[in-house]
Amino acid sequence: MDASEKLSKSETIRLREKFIAPSCKLFFKADPLKIISAKGQYMFNEKGEKYLDCINNVTHVGHSHPKIAEVAYNQLKTLNTNSRFLHDNLVMYAERLTSLLPPPLSVCFFVNSGSEANDLALRLARTHTKRKEAIVLDHAYHGHVISLIDVSPYKFAHPGGEGQPDWVHVAPVPDVYGGKYRNDKHSAEELVQLYSDDVQKLVDLSAANGKGISCFIAESLQSCGGQIILPPDYLRRVYKSVRDAGGVCIADEVQVGFGRVGSHWWAFQLQGEDVVPDIVTMGKPMGNGHPIAAVITTKEIADSFAATGMEYFNTYGGNPVSCAIGNAVIDIIEEENLRENATAVGTRLLDGLNKLKEKHSIIGDVRGVGMFIGIDLVKDRTSREPATAEAQHIISRLKQEFILFSADGPHRNVLKFKPPMVLSLDDADHLLRTLDSILDEISAAN
Repeated sequence: MDASEKLSKSETIRLREKFIAPSCKLFFKADPLKIISAKGQYMFNEKGEKYLDCINNVTHVGHSHPKIAEVAYNQLKTLNTNSRFLHDNLVMYAERLTSLLPPPLSVCFFVNSGSEANDLALRLARTHTKRKEAIVLDHAYHGHVISLIDVSPYKFAHPGGEGQPDWVHVAPVPDVYGGKYRNDKHSAEELVQLYSDDVQKLVDLSAANGKGISCFIAESLQSCGGQIILPPDYLRRVYKSVRDAGGVCIADEVQVGFGRVGSHWWAFQLQGEDVVPDIVTMGKPMGNGHPIAAVITTKEIADSFAATGMEYFNTYGGNPVSCAIGNAVIDIIEEENLRENATAVGTRLLDGLNKLKEKHSIIGDVRGVGMFIGIDLVKDRTSREPATAEAQHIISRLKQEFILFSADGPHRNVLKFKPPMVLSLDDADHLLRTLDSILDEISAAN
């Protein structure tokens, strides 16, 4: 065994099966990985074998970053307490975080996970509008608590789910390749009009029923739904429809925020400088693996929430250690030029994948921005029938080549690229060569 390995792999599996709930799933269930250590964009198993990590969008600035470890250690040995005491870390981090967002997003609530953040965002919206009904996008995932299962078709419409609640309205996700309206049938202008009109119809339906919309909540780029890039002008039109009806707009940046798109800090900014949500939620990459998340909103909405008289308190949210780590993550993004790296590596990958698309007909669509990329695999480019089995085979083969990938989307046929932001141009080239070789194997077998 590796010196840092406490148990054999077989014993770890045995104890997991005995003590960990079976609904807590593993990657690569047939042959799960036991990870002993990680550094930068690489993970190491109990044999010391090195895997290129293209899965982890949580360890945003790289696994085991020394600055994160140092900051956490120094603050832990000094003080960790709750936010009912004054502490500089909390207010300095809040000031810095809000400086990265457009006005009037200026008031912070600190929590511990994306699920907590989205749950609180729904509470803020309901309190401010005095309504409950929500509009969500099909295939969306916003978290694992009850309130968020209710607004996540990715969960409620699948095995174990209880179906769509009567207060939730589901709009088609604006997937222009495989969605309700496709780019082989409609122009770009027609597509954004059709998809935004569907949201308007739901706004009108809620009003006609005498309820009215409380909020529209959507990931700024949909991840679990298949790495969906929203069409230009989509959020601008949808936000206007929702606000004209008295609702508020929530941007879920839990998976895609903190510079993953390269050109901007937040993915909603891809839609234009004038496109500003009323509430933004953030989480996963915020602490590089340390549990910290946040809701940032306007003074008006925060004041509505305070006016109820109910105190909001979160035991761990905004503690000095979490805020120190969160601040260090922003330092590293800036000092190591990770947004610029996301743009450079993302561009190299998109160019390379589009060349592979010319060679391999199984690649139906390549889409993405920065280090958020989807490869949509199809059996036939005309029908666009999803190549689900092939996607799972490719993931398995990549693992054999020591590259970790995942697939998602409603048909689990979209390969997802969402690695630590330190992944290099050399890594991108290695990924492209390996994927090309695997696709050659598939072609030869067919």
